[in-house]
Amino acid sequence: MLRTLSLIFPTLVLIVAHPITSGSQTVIAGKSSSEYQGWFDPRVNGGRFLDYTNPKPPYSGEPLNIIITAFSDPYILTDEGFQTYYKSIGYSEECLGIHLGNKHNADLGDGDERKVQQLLARQYFPVVGTCWESLAGGHHFRAWKQNGSLANSGAWFIGASKEEPTAKKHMIVPDGYNIGRNWFVEKATAGSHWKGKWWKAEVERREGLLKAGKDGVNHGIEQDGIVAILTIHRL
Repeated sequence: MLRTLSLIFPTLVLIVAHPITSGSQTVIAGKSSSEYQGWFDPRVNGGRFLDYTNPKPPYSGEPLNIIITAFSDPYILTDEGFQTYYKSIGYSEECLGIHLGNKHNADLGDGDERKVQQLLARQYFPVVGTCWESLAGGHHFRAWKQNGSLANSGAWFIGASKEEPTAKKHMIVPDGYNIGRNWFVEKATAGSHWKGKWWKAEVERREGLLKAGKDGVNHGIEQDGIVAILTIHRL
């Protein structure tokens, strides 16, 4: 019976025979990926692993060098939960809620085309908070959720880096994309907690998603092309 239906309605059979559940949502394997892995490859639907730092050519961008998969703690996949989580690993909201610098866009191949960053978090320092990072430089990241109609995984895509102080206009430090990614990953895999909630991440470092080098990369800074894929578990 299924074989007969597949000849007549192949797309219908794909949907019926291969639903993929992500949290409370059902995600169908179709245009975006042939094998669901807690996120969809943006390139399949015309996206990319560089964000867009400016609206007009040349379209330079910063690496989306971390993915938090949809197999993570469901609480982290919510906006509120992600805010709680990134505080547990040493980031917080911008100083006094004031945004410094350009807002970036990213195309996650999810049908939303280029969408503006959903948040920017900065390294938190005791007593002075994120105001010190804004002034003296440090770690920060931008994040987008993959939740469009073509690829609704619910995964977080993150561009992490380390930047110079305000006096140097928040330029990225040499090797700053790799440094920023590694700092985030080290904090996540070491384990963290915030207000009674504890987490620990497992990581896969994937090559081949992001081209290594500096072609098209903002500020012409070399990066190694590795994307850290994190699945964060509640302990």
